[in-house]
Amino acid sequence: PHSLGLLYSAFTYYTGFRVNSGEYKVMGLAPYGTPKYAKLITDHLIHIQNDGSFWMDMQYFDYCAGFSMTSAKFHDLFGGPPRKAESPLTQREMDLAASVQAVCEEVMLRCARHAHELTGSKNLVMAGGVALNCVGNGKILRDGPFENIWVQPASGDAGGALGVAQLIWHHVLDKPREVSPAGDSQAGSLLGPRYRTDDIRRELDSLGAKYHVYGDESELLEKITALLAEEKVVGWVQDRMEFGPRALGARSILGDARSEKMQQVMNLKIKFRESFRPFAPSVLREYAREYFDLPAHVSSPYMLIVAPVQAAQHDPNGSAKMQGREGIDMLNVRRSTIPAVTHVDYSARVQTVEESANGRYYRLIRRFHEKTGCPVLINTSFNIRGEPIVCTPADAYRCFMGTHMDVLVLEDCVLIKEEQPQGDAVNVEAYKASFKLD
Repeated sequence: PHSLGLLYSAFTYYTGFRVNSGEYKVMGLAPYGTPKYAKLITDHLIHIQNDGSFWMDMQYFDYCAGFSMTSAKFHDLFGGPPRKAESPLTQREMDLAASVQAVCEEVMLRCARHAHELTGSKNLVMAGGVALNCVGNGKILRDGPFENIWVQPASGDAGGALGVAQLIWHHVLDKPREVSPAGDSQAGSLLGPRYRTDDIRRELDSLGAKYHVYGDESELLEKITALLAEEKVVGWVQDRMEFGPRALGARSILGDARSEKMQQVMNLKIKFRESFRPFAPSVLREYAREYFDLPAHVSSPYMLIVAPVQAAQHDPNGSAKMQGREGIDMLNVRRSTIPAVTHVDYSARVQTVEESANGRYYRLIRRFHEKTGCPVLINTSFNIRGEPIVCTPADAYRCFMGTHMDVLVLEDCVLIKEEQPQGDAVNVEAYKASFKLD
């Protein structure tokens, strides 16, 4: 029960979000607040040692013996009952999020420093649900003692599938462990199914969909980058599906990071989720340092490191416009040359993209860069709020038609929304209602 992840989940529950789902929201909400409750947390809820070990006072929690995450004593300590789900967010929730995030980062950093003291290693590998806290990972990278950090992209419970396979192969069957000197053998985490164009065409024909087939990749990329530059929202299905909670360019919704309106458009009209939730940038690996404050040798292929946006990319009037604003009102300020992926604290959850791992997705961004001068796209998972990431062409078409998405790309097939037989008459509200809110 003495778990950093469960501490974070307790605050997820208390701030009105769903446990084992809404932790991302708490992390995204934290920059809107100040960590005014951090001392209250460390004085009462969790006692942290210098080596990162800790003990939690179970009187404040109910998950061991009861049916909720927090106890009446927790509620008394923080001045009231948990926020009701879907009710308006207040500055209090933002400050609570900032506070538990600050405590989580401190524990992670102390653990990392202690591990370095014990081993002297320059390399750190992380797994477990807390390793999905990409803000904390970025803090370890910037403030910790390690040169290299690698985070398992399916670090939550799903990653146990990899662990049990390794356990059987190496320990039960006594097979040798061979480490590739070339680097990351996870291969972009593209470990799921892929669909051939012929199969996709048969599926689309059965659905009555209207589509165009581009046998030449160059023509396809030219068409899609032109649409992205016009601020169209594109559903993108290519290659094998990603393993893990992040879309990495195989089952993604894409947009122009230079657009000032794109974050709110994609949140409210495509994802149907809260306007404060940030989107991640996919950036060509060779241009990452130009846009984000990452060490030159560090990559972030799995979107699991948050880094500051380079000062050279900041809007010179952004800070002045932020003065006097607080909470969600901070969202409505252009902060950089890539405003759609720049969070209110001038950070971004970066995915670096390389051709060796990402293939056509890399070439799409490269063509977009050639066309616009910008090597960055918005990349968010291909689903709506509460829905699993789409896998099959039928999944993708259903989501495409159930949202205000403009374009769908299924391998070599391109669908334009206004050309579809159902058009805008699709029942968007019914589609949203078919999934339980996250």
